[in-house]
Amino acid sequence: MLRICNDPNLNICPDYASEDFANTRAQLINDNTTEEQTVQLLRNIWQANNTLDKRLWQQQVEDDREEHAHLERMEEDEQERLNQECTNEEEDARKEERKKNKYKYIPIQNSGIPDDPAITPCSYALRKLDKGEYLELWYFTNDGLDEAATKKTMDDNAMILSTLADGSTAWVSSASTRSARSVVKDEDIPFEEFCQACPHFLAALEEADWPQDRIRMMALFWRNLQYTKPSNADTGTLPSSLQ
Repeated sequence: MLRICNDPNLNICPDYASEDFANTRAQLINDNTTEEQTVQLLRNIWQANNTLDKRLWQQQVEDDREEHAHLERMEEDEQERLNQECTNEEEDARKEERKKNKYKYIPIQNSGIPDDPAITPCSYALRKLDKGEYLELWYFTNDGLDEAATKKTMDDNAMILSTLADGSTAWVSSASTRSARSVVKDEDIPFEEFCQACPHFLAALEEADWPQDRIRMMALFWRNLQYTKPSNADTGTLPSSLQ
């Protein structure tokens, strides 16, 4: 369909009674049609054509509007796609930058200077905790931690000569040995040092990834001991329930 170039709503019906349309009127006048009827007939024909043009014009306007909206949506979708591609490229570049320079982007914890001293028992004690084996509480008293701090400069892989249970001697790593002369048995540990060791021991269990139910069990057990008045308070040692 040919496009309509001008809005037919603005068109004005010609003056068919003027001299300009005399020839047109003459062709339509006959015995049954007067000149006045011819003029009205021409007006009616023009009006019908103009009404049809108006409908076609309105349809053309609506089609143009829909096509324009469709093109706008396509442009918006394309722009959104380009923007997303740009965003993805920037994100990939940031990931690559973080991967290449990971130390530059390590998050810094928003916290103050720690007030509590670090609890660092000796390597022997840590190995025992990792294996879930029995370990004396003394290693987590202030004396035990102090001794671990003074000896931590020794290389754990250093080999030392040690006497085995059968009386023979062998070279073993320093981390696998302990000074039995310094260790105090649990039943002989003073109650004050027992109270020092309990929170240190629990913190070490957390660090060793012990199950929470085991940690709670130990905490409850030691708490009950601390709230129980020792029967041997004069000596300051632990109650018989821990012996």
